[in-house]
Amino acid sequence: MNTATFRFYAELNDFLPPTWKYACFNVLFPAGQTVKHLIESCGVPHTEVDLILVNGVPVNFSYQLNDGDRVSIYPIFETIDISTVTIIRPSPLRKTQFVLDCHLGRLAVYLRLLGFNVLYRNDFSDEELAEISEKEKRICLTRDRGLLKRNQIEHGYWIRTLDSREQVVEVVRRFQLASQIKPFTRCTRCNGSLKPADKEIIINQLLPGTRDHFHDFSRCEDCGQVYWGGAHYERLQKIVDFVMDGIGPDRDNSG
Repeated sequence: MNTATFRFYAELNDFLPPTWKYACFNVLFPAGQTVKHLIESCGVPHTEVDLILVNGVPVNFSYQLNDGDRVSIYPIFETIDISTVTIIRPSPLRKTQFVLDCHLGRLAVYLRLLGFNVLYRNDFSDEELAEISEKEKRICLTRDRGLLKRNQIEHGYWIRTLDSREQVVEVVRRFQLASQIKPFTRCTRCNGSLKPADKEIIINQLLPGTRDHFHDFSRCEDCGQVYWGGAHYERLQKIVDFVMDGIGPDRDNSG
């Protein structure tokens, strides 16, 4: 067996057991093993990695390790441009859109509330999620580390926090989406686009109290759901405000 020395940096340590966190450690491997396989065997999905240095030289995931190699693995660099150095980053997505696993239903609602294109079903299989992510070029958000190790998934992210509102802040900050936020433009129920609706056209869908007290409406182009500025709107606005407060100065720097 051969031996290589590994060191993971920054948030990649979230995936490691305590004895490996923020430290160098040795990994045993047979001849011909790729660095991608060993990184994921340590518990780190390939979608979380942005730069791999072996003996100080950038390599890609297919690099076959040699005995005595020293491997440094870095996460996504949000504020530093390393495009001239890294050789593993996938091509940038033309537009930001997501597919979420079954554990993130409320996050799906909140991201749609902010105007993001989000596919979600509470019965998507791992195979379906990987296929959708690959074919539709969607970022796969999940709490399942194993899902992100599937080769089909190029763009994915493991959600760290458990609180759904904090998860929205985490996603917006991680993908620098503040400048793309467009609240109340997408249906939180089905993901369709919302358009202004003439009250006279939708009046039969409204309860008497709503007809009497509200005059501005939107309707989903796909499912027909009607929205207006009632008490539910105030609750949703508080969520939007929470996110905007949470991302703080990033809103000014993400354009």
